[in-house]
Amino acid sequence: MTGLKIPRHSLARPAACSARPINAHGRPAAGHAALSVDIVGRQSTVTSSVASSPLKLLIPRARGESAWVYLSSLGGGLLAGDQNRLDVTLGEGAKCFLGTQASTKIYRNPLARPCAQRTRATVGANALLVMAPDAVQPFADSDYVQQQEFHLGNGAGLVLVDWFTSGRKESGECWAFRRYRSRNEIFIDGRCRVLDSLLLEQADGPSSLQQRMGRYHCFASLLMIGPSLAAPAEALLGAIAATELSRRAPLLVSASPVVGGALLRIAGETAEMVRHELHRRLGFLKAFLGDDPWSRKW
Repeated sequence: MTGLKIPRHSLARPAACSARPINAHGRPAAGHAALSVDIVGRQSTVTSSVASSPLKLLIPRARGESAWVYLSSLGGGLLAGDQNRLDVTLGEGAKCFLGTQASTKIYRNPLARPCAQRTRATVGANALLVMAPDAVQPFADSDYVQQQEFHLGNGAGLVLVDWFTSGRKESGECWAFRRYRSRNEIFIDGRCRVLDSLLLEQADGPSSLQQRMGRYHCFASLLMIGPSLAAPAEALLGAIAATELSRRAPLLVSASPVVGGALLRIAGETAEMVRHELHRRLGFLKAFLGDDPWSRKW
């Protein structure tokens, strides 16, 4: 297991009306979405897709060598008190790329009402899930909690990108949010084999969060795990081990092995630097997905 702890008027939506992703009428409860991808006619196919406001599922490729789905929301982010949930199920042998339409904004929250995004994904035997959203952008005074669970079947693979910025740097907001918490748990054969937890909090320590984070404005983690990803993971570990660090480098990259894969961490002075590095490290996915999902975006 791995763990990491690094040192206008209030906007709010009504609270979610149900703790379940699907209500008694077969429709998704408020702020919930559910997605299923299965093999149909030897192609990965979206067989079920439901979502309710403020969440939306955009599906530019519902069928092919891999299915492509983008998560979106009204306003492009989360308001005070939002409690969103996403459930993903991949059948045996299916492949799915899951991204976001744009960066996820965490809006101001002066009344200290935390918002949350929870994801639970079940990846069937020999299936592959690539979850690579755009960066989370927490505004000043925001309070955000992200919890993600991934349950991998026999031979299943997972590529997970989790990254965030210092906020609206161009508007003078830099590490000004109240709290940012992210927790990723990877289960293989029912056992938790990888736990990656991050907490950034203004109240944690005598110095400000901005002072603790230094000159870096974007942090990212990239996890790849599963038998089908063994070769890319090994290549990544070798490449990072052979890289020399320069003093006060604008981009820092490290990698460590995890059970069945590798975990990459990136710290950059700008989000563009981190985005470029992620895209470079994820180039191998074109062979798995049948195309490069970032070729027209990044």
